[in-house]
Amino acid sequence: AALALDNGLARTPPMGWLHWERFLCATDCAAEPRRCVSEQLFVEMADRMAAEGWRDVGYEFICIDDCWMAPTRDRQGRLQADPKRFPGGIRRLADYVHSKGLKLGIYSDVGNKTCAGFPGSYNHYELDAQTFASWGVDLLKFDGCNSDSLELLAEGYRRMSLALNRTGRSIVYSCEWPFYLRPVQQPNYTEIKQYCNHWRNFYDVYDSWSSIKNILDWTALHQDTIVKIAGPGGWNDPDMALVIGNFGLSWDQSVTQMAMWAIMAAPLFMSNDLRHIRPEAKCLLQNKEVIAINQDPLGKQGYQLIKDKNFQLWERPLSGRAYAVAVLNHQEIGGPQNFTFSLTFLGNGLACNPACCIQQVLPASRAWGVYSWISSLSVEVNPTGTVLLKV
Repeated sequence: AALALDNGLARTPPMGWLHWERFLCATDCAAEPRRCVSEQLFVEMADRMAAEGWRDVGYEFICIDDCWMAPTRDRQGRLQADPKRFPGGIRRLADYVHSKGLKLGIYSDVGNKTCAGFPGSYNHYELDAQTFASWGVDLLKFDGCNSDSLELLAEGYRRMSLALNRTGRSIVYSCEWPFYLRPVQQPNYTEIKQYCNHWRNFYDVYDSWSSIKNILDWTALHQDTIVKIAGPGGWNDPDMALVIGNFGLSWDQSVTQMAMWAIMAAPLFMSNDLRHIRPEAKCLLQNKEVIAINQDPLGKQGYQLIKDKNFQLWERPLSGRAYAVAVLNHQEIGGPQNFTFSLTFLGNGLACNPACCIQQVLPASRAWGVYSWISSLSVEVNPTGTVLLKV
């Protein structure tokens, strides 16, 4: 088991784009040609990622989620793409994505059917792993629907991990294992990290503030269990989709998602339409200072330090004895409010001892100057907004 995921991948949280949340399971290309889950959609997104700076700041995966398959396997028992929506098959799409300097992710399920009812990988783990490798796939998101028991669920996640490694191809392995265990039993995160590169903990992210808030609340509630296991090669996934650039979040809420996913060392997979994205959303998603925090090589996940009425104070240890600090205002009424805290709270009293330089990263970059260990910091934060600092 200790060697099960010896693939050397995901040394920092993976970054990319995936179709689920924004495009869901749209399969009628005649009625919705611009929204249909099809070869054309991924080709167009790959073009945008290469041409408009996304690849250059670290977004390297373009990921197919559920609903890409034909309703049945082929005569050799292999998964196959829907021939009308993917006329060139996945191999041709992978070749195109690779030609743009990007990597291709794909989706399957540990059970006998995917969540949307397409063929699952149960009893086909070796064959499916070999098929994905032969197509040139670089990441597998492995869902957990339609498994008959927790024992079969766990066995399937283990077997697919081993099967992927036996292909000899570097394939990042994204699991949903703990999410499907939690209603019944506490996940064994030590075991899960032996098999998976990142693992989902919470419900599907929606394009709404309540969804983002619930994810953050759940993460803080369970941080004593999950924070310590995260690190190079294996990451907690709060549900990775960044919904920035869609419809449901205000500007401040978009800042909060970007800042907090960086603090949580979460995989950064956008789910939006890169063909029609507002300039301010693009600027936020491509913010190199925030991405550097998310991708910090120390690989420590952040955690909540203080919860005081409507405010939360989070920190994340970074390389070079630095810290990322987030001040989040949960209040949904009124105007900006100030939160004041002592710098002695940070880094067990070491972050600012004897002095430190503070840089604001979000909502906008600006230098705050040098502070002593005994200083207090007062931060003004908009409702449902976050101020992200580097100390």
